[in-house]
Amino acid sequence: MTESRLEPEKRVESQLLQEMKRATPARIGVSRTGTRPLTQTMLELRLDHAQAVDSVYGEVSPGTLAEMGFFSVDTCFGNKEQYLKRPDLGRRLHPEAEKRLLERCKREPQVQIVVSDGLSAASIEANIRDVYPALLDSLRLQGFEWGTTFFVRGGRVGCMDPIGDLLKPECLVLLIGERPGLVTAESMSAYLCYRPRTGRTDSDRLVLSNIHRGGTSPMEAGAHIGTRVRLMLEQKASGVGLDR
Repeated sequence: MTESRLEPEKRVESQLLQEMKRATPARIGVSRTGTRPLTQTMLELRLDHAQAVDSVYGEVSPGTLAEMGFFSVDTCFGNKEQYLKRPDLGRRLHPEAEKRLLERCKREPQVQIVVSDGLSAASIEANIRDVYPALLDSLRLQGFEWGTTFFVRGGRVGCMDPIGDLLKPECLVLLIGERPGLVTAESMSAYLCYRPRTGRTDSDRLVLSNIHRGGTSPMEAGAHIGTRVRLMLEQKASGVGLDR
């Protein structure tokens, strides 16, 4: 039966469903056969799930790091299985990492940028070439200086604190892979903190999430992060203490 021959109430319901489906990439109103999804729907779900798993267990390629000019350090995560089971290990820098940062990084920079795979290596591969240059352009236009950018393997958001203890930046920006879902495995977040140090909590951090081609575009996100940095440096605060 075509939509024009539906009863008025059913026609309105159909139109509302189509509007909802256009407004979100979430799986709503999918067809089924009996109690099961259609084969195409099920195959798409399994594909998206496989991509999410690959993203969690994947690694950012050495070629990408070399292209961006990032050197790499590790947390205490050990391996992916430990990383998933022991989030605390991803918040602690490996002793060799601490040594390397002190040797290679500028101390007390105005802005310190850190990149980490987090829970999605694919998000770094997909977005870093756009978001990082846009962030640098934004900082440059506002007259800010930044330190030595580097990559942290096996990082969690809390690794910002020991990095802050070592390098003592005025502001730290962490670009990190988000937990992948079934809509995209390429979503990145940016966490910002004013004077990160041991003892900081999530309420002390500002976050911009959903950075990917189907969410906040990487280039737009880079520019926006720069404006947030300006507010943080002006107000000397971040997180819930920032007047936005």
